[in-house]
Amino acid sequence: MKVQQIVTSLSLVALAGSLGMPAFAQTSGDDNRVMEEVVTVGSRTKPRSVTESPVPVDVLNVNDLAKSGSSDMLDLLKGSVPSFNVHDQPISDAASMIRPVNMRGLSSDSTLVLLNGKRRHRASVIAFQGGGLNDGAQGPDISVIPSIALKQVEVLRDGAAAQYGSDAIAGVMNFVLKDDAEGGSLQVKSGEFFEGDGQTTIMAGNYGMPMTDSGFLNLSFQMKNADDTSRSVQRPDAQAMIDAGNTSVPVPAQIWGSPKIEDDLTLFGNFGIDLKDGTEIYAFGNYSNRMVDGGFYYRNPNGRDGVYTTGDVRLVGALDGNAASCDAYRTTPLADGSDMVTSGLMADDNCFVFNKMIPGGYTPRFIGDITDTSITAGRRGELTDGYLKGWNFDLSASVGRNEADFGLNNTINPSFGPDSKRDFDTGAYIQLEKTLNADLQKQFDTLSLAMGAEWREESFQIVAGEGMSWQVGPLAEQGFNIGSHGFAGFSIDSAGTAERRNYALYVDVENQLTDDLLVGGALRYEDFDTFGDTANYKLVFNWQLSENIAWRGSHSTGFRAPTMGQASVVNTQTSIVGGQLTQAQTLPATKLGEAELMPEESVNFATGLVISAGAVDLTVDAYYIEVEDRIALTDNAAPTDAQRAAMALAGVPNPELIGQINYFANDFDTETTGLDVVATYGAELLGGATDFSLAYNWTKTEVNGGDATCGGAFVNNQGEICKAVRLERGLPEHRASFTVSQNWDKLSAFVRTNFYGEYVGVHADWFGEQLDPEFTVDMEVSYQASEAIALTAGASNLFDNMGGKIDGSIVGEADNVLGGQYYETSPYGIAGGFYYLKASYEF
Repeated sequence: MKVQQIVTSLSLVALAGSLGMPAFAQTSGDDNRVMEEVVTVGSRTKPRSVTESPVPVDVLNVNDLAKSGSSDMLDLLKGSVPSFNVHDQPISDAASMIRPVNMRGLSSDSTLVLLNGKRRHRASVIAFQGGGLNDGAQGPDISVIPSIALKQVEVLRDGAAAQYGSDAIAGVMNFVLKDDAEGGSLQVKSGEFFEGDGQTTIMAGNYGMPMTDSGFLNLSFQMKNADDTSRSVQRPDAQAMIDAGNTSVPVPAQIWGSPKIEDDLTLFGNFGIDLKDGTEIYAFGNYSNRMVDGGFYYRNPNGRDGVYTTGDVRLVGALDGNAASCDAYRTTPLADGSDMVTSGLMADDNCFVFNKMIPGGYTPRFIGDITDTSITAGRRGELTDGYLKGWNFDLSASVGRNEADFGLNNTINPSFGPDSKRDFDTGAYIQLEKTLNADLQKQFDTLSLAMGAEWREESFQIVAGEGMSWQVGPLAEQGFNIGSHGFAGFSIDSAGTAERRNYALYVDVENQLTDDLLVGGALRYEDFDTFGDTANYKLVFNWQLSENIAWRGSHSTGFRAPTMGQASVVNTQTSIVGGQLTQAQTLPATKLGEAELMPEESVNFATGLVISAGAVDLTVDAYYIEVEDRIALTDNAAPTDAQRAAMALAGVPNPELIGQINYFANDFDTETTGLDVVATYGAELLGGATDFSLAYNWTKTEVNGGDATCGGAFVNNQGEICKAVRLERGLPEHRASFTVSQNWDKLSAFVRTNFYGEYVGVHADWFGEQLDPEFTVDMEVSYQASEAIALTAGASNLFDNMGGKIDGSIVGEADNVLGGQYYETSPYGIAGGFYYLKASYEF
């Protein structure tokens, strides 16, 4: 364990203060007094200011957080927390619909998400193509949370599995809903990219009302529609066919860009009422639904194996079942298809080629109907009699559900030949989680004691698609692929529900030993009915060295249980292997005769300083995270004889026809080191209030063991960029931001410069190269037209930086690869600049 590697990773996070306010202070507009931010995450004692916390907690002011052209919570957080990263994910199967995120360089399911302090359910979507960093990750869908519904966002940058349970390896994000009992606001925002596409319109509102004289009901909504984007040029192979006379080739044949989002509706509610006995009942929840329509890879009519060709000859199907009757037509394909015309194949009704049906090739469209719902209810307060008199209690129950209904349009089931449909319902994934919590806490003079229990049930369900999306057609025996091409439907044999239950017991102690020294510890035991039990601990301290300097630190162990999706999912996806499209089937490891998934285990060390020097506030927090037995998808490979036998024994249909497989395994270990630093400065300049925020982040990950290392090579034996390279260098090691925010009486403005250091850009989940550092600039101006109305104009990525340019010469192409001009894993996206206008009305 390289504890000595806990060095240098600067993360001057531009949080609540990143757009103008100090990270751990907010200014009162009435009298300019500074009030410390109060947080609840990271401790089970009474709420405290972030400067007193023994672990680093960032408080994001949602008004400043929303100063962006985007309405997607993922992009808002990316602009405020440099250790938080998210990619656009074009042509990434379901990952395009629910984009995975990374905090501190770890996968999206290594960060625990809370809503009002309660565990948020994970999404049903598994990121099979997560750009290497998130391949196989199944995290929560943060994008459904609209900023207008939030009071603040708390980001705990420290391992916390001993306090909150599974997933809290990289940290915890707590989204706190508004609890206003009066007033409200309406917002309308519209904008588009500098390229003239991606037109986006968002309408949002919030309203608070009293419930009796001691309660509230706060309601929020957001409706969004966004057109798709394209940063593509025509693929070289498609252009060659056009030049040869094929007039049916689509232009462009393949689109690299953001998917189309239709009727993205989100509703949130937050309720609380004080009872006469001094306790409170509360409830909160959401309903969200959106349609996502994105592109896939182009199927070339002269080179798509299993559809148009087999090897280097035309794939011809005999509709009468006598394959030999069409042998004369199986010739080397030509770019313009003249071989079929001169041979008489096009006029032969018995001998079928898909060039008759789709002469220019086709590009499937991946459709997702995503529905997310949740409800939490509980009661809390102080017990006034009995053995537990004086103890604070919190009893709650939560249910969360996420359903992704998939469809694939503009494609075929090749094995059905001319009888194939073109649009398919391919089935659904459903994630359902139920949680019961019982928490107790009491203050004994300087000591706080908390304890509690949790019960959870998690299920992952696969719903079968329509028959033709997965059935074996009559031409399968002649070499034609099976299932809706690009994303095969889930078969009846694959459908079903996998469940898991677990319970947890925890104790949490904190003691203010002296006026200057706080120490604490937590211990948590969990038992799962699948892989067994686990115990984890955490130790923390905060020592006030002087009036202006505090030293804090923590040490903890943690874990991440494999999700039920990872343990039981069946899926067929298309990816690039050695520059060629290939379909691989993901199967549960146990159906392949492989070992059952076990939890990841982690060790965290962190130490830091909190410094206040006049108008300057600074926090510095170093960390080291070691994760063993990380869960990831194995590389695509042909099944072994033993695996085919195991598939047959497990009831997998047609194992002899499956050419490529992968599965989830405890594959490798990682070590991540870093240092987070936050600095802010406030002054009175230019006749108004001026705030400065500087942010710099450095995080380094090393991969040890497993198939991920590729023996230190840049590419693996299939010609793909090595998984270890993507994990270690797929994100910029260095990130920085500098923000200046200016406020006058009726006018306010901010300018933020973002820096992204060197990283390895990856394209088509296949190849990549080291890319140079880049800058982007964001700007916004707001005018308070009246006490109630504000008008805003702004631009994200003001200088229209498109991302790293693809060097096509790497694979022998001049100006693009598969129609892509920019590396899709650009940390700031490939869409370029976006400008927007917003009007807000408060009442």
